Amino acid sequence: MPGRSRDGEDPEDLGRDRVDAAARLDAGLGDVDWAVPPPGSVGFTIDVPSGRLAAVALGDPADPCVVLVPGATGSKEDFSLMMPDLAAAGYFVVAYDLAGQYQSAGAGPENLVPPRNHYDYRLFVDDFVAVLETTATPVHVVGYSFAAIIAQLAYVERPALFRSLTLLACPPEPGQGFKGVGRIGRFSTWVNGRAGAALLIWGIRSGRVARVPRGRQRFVNYRFRFTRRASIRDIYTLMQHVPDVRQELAEASLPKFVAVGDHDLWPLGLHRQFAQAIRARIGVYRGGHSPCETSPHEFSRDLLALYTKAGEA
Repeated sequence: MPGRSRDGEDPEDLGRDRVDAAARLDAGLGDVDWAVPPPGSVGFTIDVPSGRLAAVALGDPADPCVVLVPGATGSKEDFSLMMPDLAAAGYFVVAYDLAGQYQSAGAGPENLVPPRNHYDYRLFVDDFVAVLETTATPVHVVGYSFAAIIAQLAYVERPALFRSLTLLACPPEPGQGFKGVGRIGRFSTWVNGRAGAALLIWGIRSGRVARVPRGRQRFVNYRFRFTRRASIRDIYTLMQHVPDVRQELAEASLPKFVAVGDHDLWPLGLHRQFAQAIRARIGVYRGGHSPCETSPHEFSRDLLALYTKAGEA
């Protein structure tokens, strides 16, 4: 179905081109203290196979659930500006740190039964499923960057847990996931996990991966004090071997959404091809790899439109 979503609508009818209240709020965003949780939110932990994950929730647990999953080197705080919008619209919103990352640094393969030596896809998928099973399923899922790969794999295994699937800044091609990335892509075919992790951390700390406001950079650098280097190393290796589940996603009937910045790490053309391949809508936002940070109100607006559609299905 080239150029069209499964329901026949224009696949790129969401994103940056609407000038409304959400767009005006995003245009007025200043520097933010990302260490401050959303007002009214509750921090807690979730026991999963790899250990204990740090999480934050906002809203009424009786409402339909949205689970927001950050990517490598990220954390639940990446969604702090979105959570109030989603909760105010009548959703219970949960975000958590991946195993080995920030306040979930204690979770890892050594805690598995039996213990393993590395963070692998199985660990992240099993943790993710365990998180979903603590909520009232099915849920709306937003997977960001590396976590978008995890969300895809979890959907293929456990589709009944999902109400909708949003892939934010998702690596758009299977196999060597970094090959389309400008700076990292040139080295990704021969750099091992240890060197790749060092290159990635250097790029984020130096601002060469993404230029962000000063307050954001302070928080990004701060959480590197806690994130385990081994988790970044293993995630880098996993992203050199991205599984191909595009056909399974194309055949899925649930609402699907690909969200991306117009200056993402990967070329926009690859994201459009990916959205077309899985028969998903696509929303393109001003900015780079993190629409959840730079266009949170517009992204939330479009998620709510998607969720309304899911409720009609």
